Amino acid sequence: MEYQTLNNGLKMPIVGFGVFRVPDKKECEESVYQAIKAGYRLIDTAASYTNEDAVGAGVKRAIEEGVCTRKDLFITSKMWVQDMKNYETAKRAIDASIEKSGLGYLDLYLLHQAMGDYFSAWRAMEDAYKEGKLKAIGVSNFYAHVLVNFVNTVEIKPMVNQVELHPYYTQEKAIETMKYYDVIPEAWAPLGGGRYNPFEDEMLKGIAAKYNKSVGQVLLRWNVQRGVVVVPKSTHVERIKENIDIFDFELNEEEMKQISSLDMGYSGSRAKHFDVEFVEMCLAKKIHD
Repeated sequence: MEYQTLNNGLKMPIVGFGVFRVPDKKECEESVYQAIKAGYRLIDTAASYTNEDAVGAGVKRAIEEGVCTRKDLFITSKMWVQDMKNYETAKRAIDASIEKSGLGYLDLYLLHQAMGDYFSAWRAMEDAYKEGKLKAIGVSNFYAHVLVNFVNTVEIKPMVNQVELHPYYTQEKAIETMKYYDVIPEAWAPLGGGRYNPFEDEMLKGIAAKYNKSVGQVLLRWNVQRGVVVVPKSTHVERIKENIDIFDFELNEEEMKQISSLDMGYSGSRAKHFDVEFVEMCLAKKIHD
């Protein structure tokens, strides 16, 4: 495994395991358990995924069987928009995520969207970080102009920014901005989130064949070589194992450029964080009963 060092000195695995859209508790627990057995140490969830408890169960199972210790793991969760009303609601959300996971603390906690009173929410996260409840804090879906204002306003700079990053949305300038401010870029949907068809792309298939790898492994390797942490998701054991097996080959400069040429920018089926309808949807999405 390779690691990225956060701006507080904490080491974060560069390949992790995501559980977005795995609401079934048993399936999520089993997937997390299998991922840890396969060598993953970074697990990424969120309050809005409604499976923090299942992630915790999978982690506990792996620990009980001696596969790893709690200190070996890097567990991430995220605060949802409706909990960003003020400092107190954010503080309760942090405690709820920790309690649901049953893990005592979280290694990384993110603001899920740049919506609501996220400055007050961040102050609650800064305090939880100082108290040791959160080992690192960061943001998600903070576009460059929002991130620049944020890092120059808050007391503790975010350590990670998790955004959409894949060959069809490369976000090169956004990554440059993150690196300038010492914020580690992390990719959600590193394989495109099922919205494209990279597995039928002849150029990608050619590169994959050269290294005797899958197209998915090539896409993940491309992001990792850009210094991006990736959290691919799968509930299939073979694919889980495949996604972490990307450290025995290296793409050359020309191949990196070829893959980056697939970039479509902010168009097509991109998650439209700039669109009014998307913001309204997030503000209306309830995650608590």
